[in-house]
Amino acid sequence: MNKWENNKAWFFLIPVLIFVCFSAIIPLMTVVNYSVQDILAPGKTVFVGTEWYRIMLRDPRLHEALWRQFLFSGLVLLIEMPLGVLIALAMPKKGWGVSFCLVTLALPLLIPWNTIGTIWMIFVRPDIGLFGAAINEWLGIAFDHTRKPLDAWITLMFMEVWHWTPLVALLAYAGLRAIPEVYYQAAKIDGASSWATFLYIQLPKMRGVLTIALLLRFMDSFLIYAEPFVLTGGGPGNATTFLSIYLVKLATGQFDVGPAGAFSLIYFLIILVLCFIFYQVLQNVGKGAKT
Repeated sequence: MNKWENNKAWFFLIPVLIFVCFSAIIPLMTVVNYSVQDILAPGKTVFVGTEWYRIMLRDPRLHEALWRQFLFSGLVLLIEMPLGVLIALAMPKKGWGVSFCLVTLALPLLIPWNTIGTIWMIFVRPDIGLFGAAINEWLGIAFDHTRKPLDAWITLMFMEVWHWTPLVALLAYAGLRAIPEVYYQAAKIDGASSWATFLYIQLPKMRGVLTIALLLRFMDSFLIYAEPFVLTGGGPGNATTFLSIYLVKLATGQFDVGPAGAFSLIYFLIILVLCFIFYQVLQNVGKGAKT
């Protein structure tokens, strides 16, 4: 087999490269172009260099949205990761219950993001929503996610945990099912407790899938837009104005294309750096556990 035949497989990648070029690289370069220019009028632009970056990095509204985003993503990870693992541990290992649990867990993941926001917006309404009526009428608590920041955050957290914990549970369950039975037999012979089995067998073996789950959930929670936009619109006030909502308001509401372009790249770099740090930390933890 000659060299030409060995390299023919690369031609199958050409459609993918073209698609990536049009769907990712060209829009990215367009954003970079906007971020270094000031649009005075249609067809009239002025090169401003890094001016928009300096302005955005000093913007107090961006700082508030950033800390708000960190708080939201941190709470999401603290709740969803342990809860997903607990659900995976509680799921049956064989029989018809496995299929039932997998299908039931997958149902929230099939619902579009904007529909999720609409569902919960109706669910927490005090007049027609089951949750809102239960809290306001049955328990006598004046719960209003449209006026009280704490209530808005509680609603968002319930919605996010309900929507995405099944993803963590499914990944954790896949990791558990991939563990050979001989490990459990050895632990039983050694008299290991359930906690010791989880700590020294199941958790290390799930490290790979949990790393994927953590990275996926962090990226998705840090980029969240549709659900809080539909549910609260970023309010009350700016209580749930996350980075994505602030970016959309800046780009479409105020039509500040230059600052919005600079903010988009800053947003992208923050996610990239944090995901890299998460990945390196988890990999080093795994290596330390093996040694």
